[in-house]
Amino acid sequence: MIAIIMGTTGAGKTTIGTMLAAQLNWEFADADAFHPSANIEKMSRGIPLNDADRAPWLAAMRKAILEWIAAGKNVVLACSALKRAYRDELRPSPEVKIIYLKGDYALFAERIHHRHGHFAGEGILAGQFADLEEPEDAITIDASLSPEEIVAEIRKHLAQT
Repeated sequence: MIAIIMGTTGAGKTTIGTMLAAQLNWEFADADAFHPSANIEKMSRGIPLNDADRAPWLAAMRKAILEWIAAGKNVVLACSALKRAYRDELRPSPEVKIIYLKGDYALFAERIHHRHGHFAGEGILAGQFADLEEPEDAITIDASLSPEEIVAEIRKHLAQT
């Protein structure tokens, strides 16, 4: 199974993804590692990415997902996956489950103010909320819960699938 933890910057994707992967003894991957350097440069300057910027990033992740599935690996992937078209590209088979960390702008902006050393700041949060197409076919989790509560909820839902 591939579990994609999705949401805007500040949703807690990496924190939740690493905790979930550790508890399940699965691999963890962060979508940020799939970005070309030009994308990271744009985001670090507070410039939101457009669909053309995201195309090679999505293609690289889809390739990895297909390889993980072919190898029979269980992986948690932290990825914004903001638009339906992105999720469609990242879900080439039923083995891929989408988990949406849903929260409001104020909560995520507050979290961003308290983190250090990450290239994505509040400057891109507004653009991500504008781009966000909330999924109708995902496991939706309240991102305001504690990380432990969120992981427990995700595990409960994954056990039912």
